[in-house]
Amino acid sequence: MVKVYIDGQEGTTGLKILERFNGRNDIELLRISEEKRKDNDARREMINSSDYTFLCLPDAAAIEAADMAEDRVRVIDASTAHRTNPAWAYGFPELSAEFREKIAKSNRVTVPGCYASGFASMVYPLVKLGIMPADYPVCVHAVSGYSGAGKKAIAVYEGENRPAEYDSPRQYALSQQHKHLPEMQKICGLEYAPSFNPLICDFFSGMVVSLPLHTRLLTKKYSVSDVRKALSEYYFDAHFVKVMPEGEPADGFIGSNNLSGTNNMEIFVNGNDERMILCSRLDNLGKGASGAAVQCLNIMMGIDEKTGLE
Repeated sequence: MVKVYIDGQEGTTGLKILERFNGRNDIELLRISEEKRKDNDARREMINSSDYTFLCLPDAAAIEAADMAEDRVRVIDASTAHRTNPAWAYGFPELSAEFREKIAKSNRVTVPGCYASGFASMVYPLVKLGIMPADYPVCVHAVSGYSGAGKKAIAVYEGENRPAEYDSPRQYALSQQHKHLPEMQKICGLEYAPSFNPLICDFFSGMVVSLPLHTRLLTKKYSVSDVRKALSEYYFDAHFVKVMPEGEPADGFIGSNNLSGTNNMEIFVNGNDERMILCSRLDNLGKGASGAAVQCLNIMMGIDEKTGLE
């Protein structure tokens, strides 16, 4: 039995990780008292009493907590703080065998961002397979549930007297400085940062990240079927990532909250000979946060990666 501590256990991601540990008898959860959860000495003691520590914290606090951890403690960071740090393993094992191996062996693993997970699931293999050039002018759109916006925003969305505009999708990150952009660019090997257009919507969890492609700008002429086949073969043995077959979605609509509560991800490839639209659907709190964190833990423990995620 391994000892696990969640630093930031009261946040949305921390609470979802706790939920995913229900029924597991291979983990001993270390719990800090409410009055000491911001006490650095108490936190340091909990971190270094654990075998694995999850960091579900703002970036500055996550960096501080990582520095507290002894080398032997295996740290899984769900913040933005270490996602472009080459010393940390990137926690998206389906992207490559190299990523998976590094997760298994590393004592420092960073969980991808939710938007970045959907983005990388499409762009990383396209660049890796030579379909998309590294200098492609990538533009990506996304819609997400409000649970990723933090406690204050959740309280407004779920409040009785919320502003009327909260009933509609709200576009943000207008300055093109979204915190996931450096991660998107570096992990996928792009020469330029993508243009990113995220919207927060009036549903709790789930998201769709959409990637429009102009076929004339790819490395050669590819059809929709070519791209779908390439991605299907790339993810053929991935349990949680599935490329949807031709004809999906059958009704022509891609909902954003269909995978809420799961660690699954679905990739859709549609369009025509001139313009394609690729979409990656996931739960921002699942494969985009807590589910991915638990999957990384399982790989680090050397057990079935699906444990607690089915």
